[in-house]
Amino acid sequence: MSKRYRLLIVLVTMVICFVFLLPSLRWYFMVPKEKQALALESREQIKNYSSRTARSDLQELLDLAKEGGELPDRFSFLATRAKKIYKENKFKAPEKWDAKTTLNAFSGRAEALEAIESRYRDDIFALKNLQKNAVQLGLDLSGGLSIVLQADLGALRERLGRDLSEEDRQDAMNRALEVLNSRIDRFGLTEPVIRAQGQDQIYVEIPGTADPERINDIIMGKGSLAFHIVDREASEAFAAYYEAHPTTTFDGAGNLRDPTIIPADTMVLGVYTKDRYGLDEQTGYTAVKKEVGLDGNHIKSAQVERNTLDGKPEVTFYLDSEGGEIFYKLTSANIEKPLAIVMDDRVKSQATIQTAIRDAVRLTGFGMEEANNIALILRTAALPVSLEVANQQSIGAAMGADTIRQGLYALLGGLAAVMVFMLAFYKISGINAVLAQVLNFYLMFSVLSAFNFTLTLPSIAGFILTIGMAVDANVIIFERMKEEIRLGKGRRAVVDAGFDKAFWAIMDSNITTFIAALFLSQLGSGPIQGFAVSLAIGVFSSVFTSLFVSRLIFDFGTDVLGSKNVSVSWRSPVKAGPVAVGGK
Repeated sequence: MSKRYRLLIVLVTMVICFVFLLPSLRWYFMVPKEKQALALESREQIKNYSSRTARSDLQELLDLAKEGGELPDRFSFLATRAKKIYKENKFKAPEKWDAKTTLNAFSGRAEALEAIESRYRDDIFALKNLQKNAVQLGLDLSGGLSIVLQADLGALRERLGRDLSEEDRQDAMNRALEVLNSRIDRFGLTEPVIRAQGQDQIYVEIPGTADPERINDIIMGKGSLAFHIVDREASEAFAAYYEAHPTTTFDGAGNLRDPTIIPADTMVLGVYTKDRYGLDEQTGYTAVKKEVGLDGNHIKSAQVERNTLDGKPEVTFYLDSEGGEIFYKLTSANIEKPLAIVMDDRVKSQATIQTAIRDAVRLTGFGMEEANNIALILRTAALPVSLEVANQQSIGAAMGADTIRQGLYALLGGLAAVMVFMLAFYKISGINAVLAQVLNFYLMFSVLSAFNFTLTLPSIAGFILTIGMAVDANVIIFERMKEEIRLGKGRRAVVDAGFDKAFWAIMDSNITTFIAALFLSQLGSGPIQGFAVSLAIGVFSSVFTSLFVSRLIFDFGTDVLGSKNVSVSWRSPVKAGPVAVGGK
């Protein structure tokens, strides 16, 4: 491969790595701490903040409008929106956009308030997405919560009425893991670590600041999912009654004051949809039969598909054999009646039964986003086994900050020590090794950011070990070069022979290290896995920098700078000369 193409590959690699690393740089170095804390809040807290701040800003604008004040620069987005409204309605734009003319463009206070709140909401969610694409800090670096959950397999055995097989136990634990992933992520927390521990425990790590009580509420929620037949007549009767008595229908606990307004075998539940913040928002009430038509634990899987005729999204979920029989009887007896999907006493969706259904159930009549939400609910909402907190530990942010500082000191100290050694021992060639080390460091963190790996203290240890391995490759190459110099070869021949003869020695050592890292990543867990992943990344980057980049730097010195000698040692001989030619 020509040197031009090699240079192009290096430049393209550096640009790609910078793109991967950019979210981490922006999040950790360009976003203020107060905005970071806001982006890591729950969706409900973000909603409260956006709404509260928007109301305060609107009042400020109203006061400025009364006084004829100028529009502050931080509200320039409102002026842009106002100009767009004027243009769409073909109104004559004012000569000056102050607070009064800007507010007059909106139909009322509610529209102006929505525009301001949308700005805050979009900005915060953009930061939340940025954080998700940045390098994540593990529990040992950022602090947070460490929780061990104990599964009550005895209660599950009693509910099923039989002894649990290994398949039953494993399936219950796997579904519990999926439910917890869904619940914790739904509350907008930092990426959690959730994994099985032993036969009947689940280990949860939630990095960052988190309220232990709020986490307990998430983990210990009911997680009930069931299907109920909707009673249309009862729903209509309740709707009429509620419209006439909106303030006296329910008591303080949410119970009906007059239960006789609906039949005794029905109950009134709230209907909920996702709002702009991804939170449940009540949109009304409906009356459903108290009897559970089908328990959600009979659902084996759920997925979103597109109808082959019109391409519209539909949710298909599959039942086990017992659930199939139950659902077939239920749907056979209730054709043309609505069926409600109820999660934790909240109606999430309704669909009309068109025909008797046994194993595969298809739900239609909603958009793609709603379809994905329903599929997630069907797949993960029903907790198959009850969980209890066996152990809970809280790690403060101060400890995390100290750990980060010590880890960075160790990493940078090791890198600096290696650089000093290479410069002191290999003279000018040591600069080559230093540049390769810096690029190796850059590549490792870029890959870490690209795949959203979590950075932990064992990961930093893996990177430190990689630095020593990477410089080992340079040492092998330089020592080979010394041997060629002693034979009196020229610079080009010295460089070619040094890299060629060192190639397999370097590859052998790195391949064996990678195999060890591969086994550690597959067989280990937690800190061991983090160490193995960082070590594997370092193996690839060190091979690339030592054999590819370092060689390119030497060739640059030969062909562009016109160097004739190889400065690779303080001891003689250190200069490459012409090749001696023998003769008779």
